[in-house]
Amino acid sequence: MKTHFNYSRSFVIRLLFFICFISGLSLKTPANAQADQDAGWPRQFTSNGATLILYQPQVEKWENYKQLDGAAAFALTPKGGKETHGVLSFDATTSVDKEKRLAYLDVIKYPSVRFPTLDASEAAKMETLTTSMLPKTADPISIDLIMADLDKSSAPAPKVAVKNDPPAIFYNNAPAILVIIPGDSAVLAPVSKTDLSFVVNANWDVFYEKSKHQYFLLTDKTWMNAGDLKGPWTATKQLPKDMSKLPSGENFDEVKKMVPPPATSGTAPKVFFSAVPAELILLKGAPVYSKIKGTQLLYITNTDNDVFLDDANKEYYVLLSGRWFSSKDLNGGWVYAGDKLPADFSKIPENSTKSHVLASVPGTIEASDAVMLAQIPTTERINKKEAAAGVKVTYDGTPQFKKIDGTSLDYATNTQDKVIKDGNQYYVCYQAVWFVSSSPSGPWTTCDMIPAEIYKIPPSSPVYNVTYVTQTNVDETYVESSAAAGYFGAFIIGVGVGACIAYGTGWFYPPYIFYPPGMMYPIYRPWPCTYGAGFTYNPWTGGFAGGQRVYGPYGAAGTSAWYNPATGRYGRAASVQTPYGGRTAAHAYNPWTGGNMATAQGHNPYGQWGTSVATRNGNAIQTGHVTNANGTTAGYRTNTGQHGVVHTGANGTISKGTNGTYAGHDGNVYRKNSNGEWSQYTKNGWQSQVGGQGGTQHQNLENAAQNRERGQMQNQRFQQFRQSGGFNRGGMGGGRMGGGGFRRR
Repeated sequence: MKTHFNYSRSFVIRLLFFICFISGLSLKTPANAQADQDAGWPRQFTSNGATLILYQPQVEKWENYKQLDGAAAFALTPKGGKETHGVLSFDATTSVDKEKRLAYLDVIKYPSVRFPTLDASEAAKMETLTTSMLPKTADPISIDLIMADLDKSSAPAPKVAVKNDPPAIFYNNAPAILVIIPGDSAVLAPVSKTDLSFVVNANWDVFYEKSKHQYFLLTDKTWMNAGDLKGPWTATKQLPKDMSKLPSGENFDEVKKMVPPPATSGTAPKVFFSAVPAELILLKGAPVYSKIKGTQLLYITNTDNDVFLDDANKEYYVLLSGRWFSSKDLNGGWVYAGDKLPADFSKIPENSTKSHVLASVPGTIEASDAVMLAQIPTTERINKKEAAAGVKVTYDGTPQFKKIDGTSLDYATNTQDKVIKDGNQYYVCYQAVWFVSSSPSGPWTTCDMIPAEIYKIPPSSPVYNVTYVTQTNVDETYVESSAAAGYFGAFIIGVGVGACIAYGTGWFYPPYIFYPPGMMYPIYRPWPCTYGAGFTYNPWTGGFAGGQRVYGPYGAAGTSAWYNPATGRYGRAASVQTPYGGRTAAHAYNPWTGGNMATAQGHNPYGQWGTSVATRNGNAIQTGHVTNANGTTAGYRTNTGQHGVVHTGANGTISKGTNGTYAGHDGNVYRKNSNGEWSQYTKNGWQSQVGGQGGTQHQNLENAAQNRERGQMQNQRFQQFRQSGGFNRGGMGGGRMGGGGFRRR
């Protein structure tokens, strides 16, 4: 039996909307905060009087996002000697922390170290000295710097058979809310010792008075009443007497504050009802437009939605869960438009209030970055024995399984966990780690390999997201587990230059409802929905989060209510994959994994395992920090004794020099000054590169410089995002996801 800790709903409400895009939850000292990021370039190393300055690497290939190859320019000054410059090539294994957008380099090798201006004998001596000073592991490097160097076309995105059918889209320009009750009928949970029942599958607080066949809806500060869920709803101050008997606890504490109704309750909103996940475009009055410079696009400023008007074709466009829909009329007639957006969308300036939508515009570099980021997995090393000991899978009665179309597999329908049956074996993807058993209830053993058939599960299956978790055997003690963005509900739609990131598969998975014999409460388990919470992509986290107030006070949890048989209570935002219950309520709920949004980003499920189970390159993972056996934050000092930020150690000191030196494809060293002029390092020192301005070598250098500049800018923007406390769309256009959110006062 699963246990859910009790969190007050006021606590949940505040956190679901504020934390959804916070970059990290822990408090950091200045030194620690610095260790959580790329320490900067160039990096300096010293040994026995010699100094080596290593400039920012130029990445050439990142195979499977685990093997990094590239080149770098460097400057070497031997003890008592003169500075000389060279070029090296390197390869390294990597693991990624997508919360911090960092790649950790391990087992670094240097296939070649070249000094283009030295004779063979002198070059051999300098090569030996350089190799002895180069690190075998390194402080982390920003994945923004890596991605900027990579050719996006060389990393084709896999085609995913998602559905892009438009959801039900409502529109209003006065106060309104959207009540979603999947299935068109209420799942009622009786409130003990009253004539009331709680509507479990609603995204708002809805009660049913059995004797009078009346529904009561709490919207912010206003109570509303209707004889039918579809309405019409009218404001009321006459509540059933039994409302005063609501029990205390996380499920009703906020409701009880509104009983009896406050004397001043504000304007009652219009209530839209939908039996399927839907969206609401809500304006504050008549549309107010603002022009986007250099385009024929206008955007509506008085809405939390991303709504545009193309002045050329008089068509409206709205971005919902990463998908574009268009219509001639805001009131309806919406069709999918992601494959036929006007070209002006790609011309939205980077400094525009609406620049965040560029990640959803096919063909833009922002969209390419988002697609690549989605394919980069978070990888951890898992202790087999200790992880298996923590797996607990329970069922509502006898385990029941349903066929997965297009495969020879079945999945369990009456459990919160994603259990898959393959012949006589049972597999469960539990906190992004795979386990196997000969029984559907365990005991479980950590998998050394996963059946290939599992990766044939189609998007039409509610367990599709587990196909984004892979696992390989390391040795008798550990496996390496990797989880890409699809595990968290972010999927790639389109192919080639038309690829973008969208939330959800677009498929609707009917919820599981079970009425246990002899129990007065139904068990209700919904699957994640693509629409119904205003999901918005955040380019700095690589994930989606929802929480506009029109969808109710539960943010991404939405209609994801659960029943806790241990307490006889219902709540939201509890875990669907672990017995640890409400711990996820404190971290912004991810309905695909049942865990938190990984401190709002949804990319590190392994931190939930604890430090003894999940490690990265031998370092334990702990709440966004990598720690050694003594609990010291890695990145500042690891358990190998290496340092990480502006300090002196095995991984170098950050140099105060400029970062404009490059390794040329021809094996020479080049640098670019502040005036944009190139020079080459020769036997006579730095010489201006006068000729060949239009040649291949010059173009390669210009491309390298542009990539470096963009990578550094992206990394800087991400650090500003982290320091600002998360993603407030008020500063980037559209809805305000940070600070406050929906709250009853």
